[in-house]
Amino acid sequence: MSESAEGRIRLGISSCLLGNRVRYDGGHKLDTYLRDVLGTYVDYVPVCPEVEVGLPIPREALRLVARPDGEVRLVFSRSGGDITEPMRDWARRRVAELEQEQLDGFIFKAKSPSSGMERVKLYDGSGMPRKQGVGLFAGIFMEHFPLLPVEEDGRLNDAGLRENFIASIFTLQRLRHSLAQQPGLGTLVAFHSRHKLLLLSRSPQLYRELGRLVATAASAPFEDAFARYRVLLLKALKTRPTVKKHINVLQHILGYFKQYLSADEKQEALELIEQYRAGLVPLIVPVTLLNHFVRKYDNAYLRQQVYLQPHPRELKLLNHV
Repeated sequence: MSESAEGRIRLGISSCLLGNRVRYDGGHKLDTYLRDVLGTYVDYVPVCPEVEVGLPIPREALRLVARPDGEVRLVFSRSGGDITEPMRDWARRRVAELEQEQLDGFIFKAKSPSSGMERVKLYDGSGMPRKQGVGLFAGIFMEHFPLLPVEEDGRLNDAGLRENFIASIFTLQRLRHSLAQQPGLGTLVAFHSRHKLLLLSRSPQLYRELGRLVATAASAPFEDAFARYRVLLLKALKTRPTVKKHINVLQHILGYFKQYLSADEKQEALELIEQYRAGLVPLIVPVTLLNHFVRKYDNAYLRQQVYLQPHPRELKLLNHV
C-alpha cells in the first residue's frame, strides 16, 4: 500500500487544523498528527467558512443561537449581528465546488459554530448554552454528502473512531484511484474481491448485498452499477466494526488454514483471538499471526485481502483497537 502504488487521499479539512492562522482571534488549532503523520498520505483541501465568507482576521467570535421558534441562527457573540443567510449562501456554493475535488472525506474543527459536526454550543434566548448544535457549514456539507466519511479533530482522539475513519478514507481512495487508472467492471470486481473481508467486518448484510450487486453488474450499464455499488460501500464504511464482527472475520480467515496448521499453531491462534475478545491484546496481535500464516502457507486469496492491512503499518492504528 505504498503511496506510489495507491496514489494519495483527497481530504477536506478545517484550515485551522493545518496551522493556518484563520481563527477569530488570529490563532490556529494545529493538529500535528493530521498535518505531519496522516498528512504523509493525504492531499488536503483546506476550508475556513468564516474567512471565505468574507470576515476579517481577527474578528468578533460567532455563536449559534436558537430562536423561540426553534430556528438556529449564526450571530456575533457581542454585537448580535446575524450572518446566517450569507453563511448559508456561501456554504451551498462551496459544497457544490467541493464536488469537483473528489474528496474521500472531511475533518471538521470540533466545537466551531461554523464547522463543528456535533455537540456545538447552542445558546437559547436567555444566553444559556446546550451542546446540541451543528456548525452551519458542517451541517450543509453533511446534508450534501450524506454518506461521505466525516470526523472532527476531537473525536479522532478515540482510537476506534480514528481507525474506522482512516480505514474508510483509504478504501475510498483505492476505489477512486483504481477506476481512474482503468475504468470498467473488471476493475470494480477486482476492488470488491480485495475488500471482501473488510466489508464483512463492517456489515455482514451489506457485504452480502454488495456481493450480489457485483455478481449481476454485467447485466446493467457500468455507470449505474458503479453508482449503486458506491452508495452501498459508503453505507458499509459508516458502520463501525465491533469486537464481535472482527472475531467473526478472524475465525473466517483461520478456517482457510485448517488443513495446514499444526495443533500448536491452531491453539496459539485461538488463544490470541480469545485474548483479543477479552480486551487483553489489541487487534494487531491476532492479525499479525494470521499474516504470518498467509505468508507461510502462501494463500493467494488472503494475500490480497485489504482487511489484513487496511492502512500503512506506520500509522499503527490496529495497535490501539
